[in-house]
Parts: sequence; structure tokens; C-alpha cells
Amino acid sequence: MPVSLCGTWEVVSNVNFEGYMIALGISLYTRKIALKLKHRKVIEQLGDQYVVKTLSTFRNYTFSFRVNEEFEEFTKGLDVRHCKSMVTWEGNKLVCIQEGEKKNRGWSHWIEDDKLHLELHCEDQVCKQVFKRVI
Repeated sequence: MPVSLCGTWEVVSNVNFEGYMIALGISLYTRKIALKLKHRKVIEQLGDQYVVKTLSTFRNYTFSFRVNEEFEEFTKGLDVRHCKSMVTWEGNKLVCIQEGEKKNRGWSHWIEDDKLHLELHCEDQVCKQVFKRVI
């Protein structure tokens, strides 16, 4: 069984977030605001369903899924697109592939050195975020 990702996490590093947002087509104004925010991530597991919340003072984004079940995702609060998403475990990484109008889109979450790592990718851009657990 993979390690639990559940908890409340606060961002401590955020590499190439702007490049990732540009690949998503997010406006300059929204990018400038988003770059100044401290994101918080809350991951919960309710039975076989995961709930992931990305929280900030500007916008929040919440979605839920079951591992190995394709679902329709509407990225309201992000880039406002519809896509088909599939989340699977690959070793200790929770990996999501998102199919829609943007190519090579998805993310991976994993724990390393007591930190939550998130790698976001879209087209040719990769954003690497690291979070520490909030006690």
C-alpha cells in the first residue's frame, strides 16, 4: 500500500509555475497574482475517494476522484477547461493524466523526506512544487 498523502500542506518552493501557467493559457494578470500567493494543499481520503483542495486567498480549486477510475474534470478556478482525467498509483506516486485540448497535461504527487512533492506538466512545461506539512 502506498504511503498516505493525506494532510494539510503549505508550499515551500515553486519552480517554473509561471511557465506552467503560460502553457495552460492563463492570462498575464492572473499569473502575476498567482505567483505572489502562498498555496495550501489539503488531501483527504474518504473510503476509496480522494478529495484534493488547493487553497489560496485568491482562488480555491477542489476535485475528487477514485484511483483507476476515469472522471470528467472541470478545472474551474484554474484554466477553466474540461478534460478527462485518470489517476493511478505508480509505486509511491499518485499520477494523473489529463486528456483535453492541452497536450501532455497531468501531475504527480509523492512524499519524500517528509515533504509532499507535486510535479505539474502541460505541453513542454514542468512545474515542481514542494510542500511541508502544517501541524
